[in-house]
Amino acid sequence: MIKYIKVNKKYQYVVILFAIFVLANSVQLFSSCNANGGTPAGSADSVTTAADSLVSIDTAKIPHGKYGDAVKYGRQLMLHTAYYIGPNGVNGHYTGNKMNCTNCHRDAGTRPYAFNLVRSFKDYPQYRAREGRILSLAERINNCVMRPNLGRPLPLDSREMVSIMAYLKFLSDSSHVDARTKGLKNMTVELPDVAASSDHGEKLYAQHCERCHAKNGEGKMAFDNVAYQYPPVWGLLAYRPGSSMHRVVKLAQWLKANMPYDKTTPGTTFLTDAEALDIAAYINDDKKHQRPAAKTTKEEDYPNHEEKAIDYDKGPFKDPFSEQQHKYGPYKPIIDYWEGKGITPVI
Repeated sequence: MIKYIKVNKKYQYVVILFAIFVLANSVQLFSSCNANGGTPAGSADSVTTAADSLVSIDTAKIPHGKYGDAVKYGRQLMLHTAYYIGPNGVNGHYTGNKMNCTNCHRDAGTRPYAFNLVRSFKDYPQYRAREGRILSLAERINNCVMRPNLGRPLPLDSREMVSIMAYLKFLSDSSHVDARTKGLKNMTVELPDVAASSDHGEKLYAQHCERCHAKNGEGKMAFDNVAYQYPPVWGLLAYRPGSSMHRVVKLAQWLKANMPYDKTTPGTTFLTDAEALDIAAYINDDKKHQRPAAKTTKEEDYPNHEEKAIDYDKGPFKDPFSEQQHKYGPYKPIIDYWEGKGITPVI
């Protein structure tokens, strides 16, 4: 026989609250056990945590309204530069070749280790040793338009300049960057005790790069002939001397993290450091390949000669090393020389 006991409502509430408290503590205890050793290192959970530390942006969060329209157009300019402002651009003729910004700043500047642009809005104005002065963000944008893209500067009040800056502001505002965030800068490469080899790089280029960028480095145009599917890496329509990519170490850092494009993922590499340096040496070997010249003879990079990057290959230098060694290495003696003077060299 079952007896029903009438319980005061006050005590019913107490019982319910006690049950909730016990359940919550049980869940917390279970979670704590998992966090303290329930998930082995290298599991899917730990890999996810590592991947989350890479810089990332959710472009689905671009706002609505006129500011959002500017952000969207700025992103389109990054992805489809030649279509909008290239030699046959629908909105102006500013760049002199058919390369897109995203050829170097991959995924419109959001990809880790690929000249990532997430911090650019916060980082400028900034002193630039190459120019020997403080540059605004707009000036830095025009550097890219004029150097790798062989163009003329965008007017500072143009829709294009304003939209690119709006997009970069969105990247900056949308990012959650802290000391643990990876991928904001290019990957480092270990500098060997020997010079990078253009001849060995030529063999590696044929093995890994030629299928996309062609034997003669001219790249491959997209079917519409508006822009490149694979950009040129040398030739009169490629980036010119004075571009960041024309420095062997700088290019090697980018190659290590990004090429071949179908054999790398953010944070994982395919080429060794030495291979990346050798391929960069071959691509940037101006004795083997043509490149566009600067449009003015008045241009002077690194006017303060002691601030020159170690792999910048045009003298004069304030150290005893040749143009050949500055371009191809070995770089360690150059680094040791400047560190011996209490100066951290630019790499």
